[in-house]
Amino acid sequence: MTQQRPVIFIVDDDERIRSALSDLLESHGFLAVAFPSAGEYIDAQKPDGPACLVLDVSLPDINGLDLQNQMAGRDHPPIVFITGHGDIPSSVRAIKRGAIDFLTKPFSEENLMVAIGAALAQDRGARAQRAKESDLVQRYRQLTPRERQVLPLVVSGLLNKQAAAELGISEITLQVHRRNVMQKMGAASLADLVRISEKLQIPVTHSRRPGRT
Repeated sequence: MTQQRPVIFIVDDDERIRSALSDLLESHGFLAVAFPSAGEYIDAQKPDGPACLVLDVSLPDINGLDLQNQMAGRDHPPIVFITGHGDIPSSVRAIKRGAIDFLTKPFSEENLMVAIGAALAQDRGARAQRAKESDLVQRYRQLTPRERQVLPLVVSGLLNKQAAAELGISEITLQVHRRNVMQKMGAASLADLVRISEKLQIPVTHSRRPGRT
């Protein structure tokens, strides 16, 4: 499997800017894909790999800041804003909403590359996190219906005897299910299993009750 080149998407209505940035980024080993409008960027098929979006604020169809707002809550490349008419309120708004940087034209090559490097690092981290979460979901789907009943009881802190009573099964059977859950979920300890269940947002409706036997 070959290492995929990071993709830098460029959205700017100035053809000269698109061309200059594309040449610069290609010289640094990136794959540059440029668009003259936000609409064309949104509609385009995008490769699945580390990416960054270099986005002009002033576009012919919608404002770059509005595009950022539209993409909020969805998986999208980290944004580096560029603009010929920067102002403090716009830059603050962009950064608060997750932009990596807000560069005013003409900006230096060094500043752009530093911002892109930070964006790619963030994107790689986010992709790694999503991959881990996807793996946990797949592991959870491998549990049997009974094991899915056992999991929230175990992480709630119930003793084996208590959890077995909740399900109307023997303690030995509960222990077998518990061991299977630990193995399938890749948990080395109860603490690991608790953290995994929290990531999967598995509801815990029981609490340990010392008085029960």
